[in-house]
Amino acid sequence: MSFLKNIFGKKDEPIMSYKDFWNWFQANEKTFFNVVKSHKDIEKGFFDKLSPKLTELKDGYFYLTGMYDDNTVELVLTADGNTKNIVFIEELVEQAPKINGWKFTALKPAMDIENVAINMAGYKFDSDNLFFYSNDYADYPDEIDICVIHNDRTEENKKQIGNGIYIFLDNYLGELDFLNNIDNLKFISKHEAEKELVPIAKLKDFLAWRQKEFVERYSGLRYNTENDSYSSLEGELNNGKPLVALVNSTLLDWDSKASHPWILKIEINYDGNENNGMPDNSTYELLNEFEEKIMLELKDFEGYLNIGRQTADNSREIYFACADFRKPSKVLHDLTKKYSDKLNIEYDIYKDKYWQSFERFRAN
Repeated sequence: MSFLKNIFGKKDEPIMSYKDFWNWFQANEKTFFNVVKSHKDIEKGFFDKLSPKLTELKDGYFYLTGMYDDNTVELVLTADGNTKNIVFIEELVEQAPKINGWKFTALKPAMDIENVAINMAGYKFDSDNLFFYSNDYADYPDEIDICVIHNDRTEENKKQIGNGIYIFLDNYLGELDFLNNIDNLKFISKHEAEKELVPIAKLKDFLAWRQKEFVERYSGLRYNTENDSYSSLEGELNNGKPLVALVNSTLLDWDSKASHPWILKIEINYDGNENNGMPDNSTYELLNEFEEKIMLELKDFEGYLNIGRQTADNSREIYFACADFRKPSKVLHDLTKKYSDKLNIEYDIYKDKYWQSFERFRAN
């Protein structure tokens, strides 16, 4: 038996936990270190081995690598802008062992403006040719709406310029601050600008000031939905099928929506073709059971508010407004796995500081 093992080699153990992943990494780190330091086919020698192991753990892990200094390789794990994967990146790096010659970083870190210069699609993106200004809206005083201007931006090259600016900001601000501190972002040309242009080097300080004001205004805010009023809404889709919604009407009129800027949207698809797009009794009970499981984990007084749900055309959508995106990411990831044999579930987390995506549920 041992003879056969020597011939065919030992098969890697499946990656079922963070510990499993790091055990595998430690067993191969010297090979990976030499590949990165020598700059010889990093894709084949490192990434092609790393990628399937991360995927075994969970999809949504992306990565960058390079020499941090002469004797240290840095591996940066990134969610590539996908909010619901950030917590898993952070947890994996938190459990990384200390390995001589390695530095592990969760999410792309911020860089000094002098060190950020992107060359892409024949254009340069740096502090000399990028500017910004902020738009202010009386109805949405805490919304951080930024216009970024590139000197060479035209209608013809707007896609290439937009991609370059996005990458520049991701590196300049850092992945987490970029996500947290900007609500709306628009790329425009000089002739479209409606305000005085500010050098991009001042953006980081501007965002820090706005974020400090925001935190001070909403710090410690809690909400209890026990005595709220709910509205039942009925309508008809363009295809003639019925739509039924139940929403927390008290919350929709709340004046502190910005304290819960992250929207968790859960979509559950089912077969309602025999019932005009609506769930049958057993499916209805299962949908309600799933929603109750979520509410047991995401409590209102902890910062997770159940806005309501909408049912129509073979699909139920459930909405939560959240003070934070990390716990909802974990709860939905776990529940989706538990119910994978019963329900077809997809979920997303996005920022909507003033819950504008729920305006359709408000009374005229």
